[in-house]
Amino acid sequence: MKNLHLFLKTSITCSLTKCVLNEMQQLFLKGFGGNLGKAYGRASRIAGEAVGNIRTVVAFCAEEKVLDLFSRELNAPKKQLWLRGQLTGIGYGVSQCCMYCSYGLALWYASTLVKKQETDFGNVMKAFMVLILTAFGVAETLAMAPDIVKGSQALGSVFAIIDRKTEIDPEEVDTEVVVDVKGSIELRHIVFSYPARPDVPVFQDLSLRVHSGRSLAVVGSSGSGKSSIIALIARFYDPQSGVVFIDGKDIRKLNLRSLRQHIALVQQEPALFATSIYENIKYGADNATEGEVMEAAKAANAHSFISGLPQGYNTDVGERGMQLSGGQKQRVAIARAVLKNPAILLLDEATSALDAESEKVVQEALDRLMRARTTVVVAHRLSTIRGADCIAVLQGGQIVEHGSHNHLVSKAGGMYAQLVSLQLQNHRNLRRHAHI
Repeated sequence: MKNLHLFLKTSITCSLTKCVLNEMQQLFLKGFGGNLGKAYGRASRIAGEAVGNIRTVVAFCAEEKVLDLFSRELNAPKKQLWLRGQLTGIGYGVSQCCMYCSYGLALWYASTLVKKQETDFGNVMKAFMVLILTAFGVAETLAMAPDIVKGSQALGSVFAIIDRKTEIDPEEVDTEVVVDVKGSIELRHIVFSYPARPDVPVFQDLSLRVHSGRSLAVVGSSGSGKSSIIALIARFYDPQSGVVFIDGKDIRKLNLRSLRQHIALVQQEPALFATSIYENIKYGADNATEGEVMEAAKAANAHSFISGLPQGYNTDVGERGMQLSGGQKQRVAIARAVLKNPAILLLDEATSALDAESEKVVQEALDRLMRARTTVVVAHRLSTIRGADCIAVLQGGQIVEHGSHNHLVSKAGGMYAQLVSLQLQNHRNLRRHAHI
């Protein structure tokens, strides 16, 4: 009986040895596969950007360069996978060798016990089948270790996104739900820098005010912070210091989702979805009727070109609106803003990428949209903002000039007057070259 107990201990030891070896193999796989997800992510990003900008890639004959970048991003995973494969093979071989050696040892010892008649063959086989083969089946489940590792890595990235806490919660419970907005805007003593570049200040002490129903144009050189004003009003970011007020209330104390129901944004590169023109306009108001959508298109000077398309409002705009021209996309975006009927309108260089003819049509639509609304316009072409109630000139994150177009032009040596003079001179030069 003592020897039989020893045989049972040997059998259990063999089973535990296999389990431990398989667990070690899984840990090896997890350790050497930990960074593969990031490496594959970088490679996928390069491939996605190349496909999304295929025209630019082809225009600059950069196919080989993109392929080289993609291959280089895969070099690190290739080396890691080679090392991982070698370790996996060695670990699997060692574990299988130990397992079958332990089986052989247990059976040899069992045969010795039977030969000495200290036990019988039936008891030996019962112990062997119950302990060894059952443990073998349990241990074999760990052969799924590679799949378990891949699954844990995939779930890790998913849960990292789910568990991420946004600093600006659009549904924060302790905020006031906005029902009506008159439209007065004030930026008071704003200090701001982008989270990706915290050491590069955009605004140091910016103060700006727009009265309800009035229009403010913001001009200045590239990088002066014009688009950042739009981003702060829409609360895409919060300033490090200072307060943004709407109707005299700190927007951080207002329910963001309800506030954005009263704000419309038209950007330089309008964002259209890969669906019909009708559906793209209807994003402005989900409960809008077909007649209201058409009226919004007419107000945006878009109805005529939409009606001329083979499928009219049901025409698919393609991915990112690639089936439409720049002016057409801009007018569809303006129609979407018209349908929303916002109290505050934000225009971020809405005509700067258009030709003269398209700009005229789009500007007429914008002028119609700006009536009786608080409007903040960011523009490079100063000809589009002559009718603004007030113009603010930005330089280095500061307001250096402030007033109407006529007032600012009359200031000799002023920055705005210099910008107007420079653009007029460039326009004359272009016309002279066109005649030549």
